[in-house]
Amino acid sequence: MSRAFVKEGDGGLDPLPDLPLSPHPNYVTPRGLAALQSRLRDLQTTLATLKARAERLDKLPEAAAERDIRYIEARLRTAILIDPTTLLLREVAFGLSVTVRAEDGSQTSYEITGEDEADATLHRIAPQSPLARALIGAQVGDEVIWRKPSGPVSLEIIQISHADP
Repeated sequence: MSRAFVKEGDGGLDPLPDLPLSPHPNYVTPRGLAALQSRLRDLQTTLATLKARAERLDKLPEAAAERDIRYIEARLRTAILIDPTTLLLREVAFGLSVTVRAEDGSQTSYEITGEDEADATLHRIAPQSPLARALIGAQVGDEVIWRKPSGPVSLEIIQISHADP
């Protein structure tokens, strides 16, 4: 048998490529910072558990945990903490909650959070999203245009508040 295509070595796995980091400033709320720190601790525990396994033939889970740890550590190093409780409620800003009224009369509240904390199902949006860009800087009573792929939507700002912790 030819040995030309057999990789010899210590049985280790090359590190997985790093996850891409956002080019945008890494603004985080206190809740978002705590979530990143918790996620790092969980990943470190997972990695320790994986390395303690008696049978370690499959090293891919370890490599994935190491890659994820590198990503979270990078996000924590670049985190810019914004405490929304110190912000005045004059205009929509990062970390604040905003309630809008659509043309059909329906009302929805959104919270502008860091990228790692954004979750559409919880109406938490990243500051780089088209909706957040339309809302940031607006004041109560202002009308903003949210440019959606399906067409522009007019939204009226009806309330700005501090988000629930």
